[in-house]
Amino acid sequence: MKLQYISDNSGNHTAVIIPIAEWNNITAKHEDLKGLENSGEIVRKHKPSDFKGCISKETALKMLEDIEQSRNEWERDF
Repeated sequence: MKLQYISDNSGNHTAVIIPIAEWNNITAKHEDLKGLENSGEIVRKHKPSDFKGCISKETALKMLEDIEQSRNEWERDF
């Protein structure tokens, strides 16, 4: 990929120019980057419920146990 850099008067890189064909290849693989073209920031299209079932019940229970243990460690009487 042939990139072009834009520099300030001190020679510090301030921007990168990516050839449009490369940009199209990248955004085809990573659709969330398409949001950068319009808003300057990545658009998030996921809700927490989209991740339901991403981890096993066993992992979830272990995480809950670890959280409970952490909470109990802070509730000690000194």
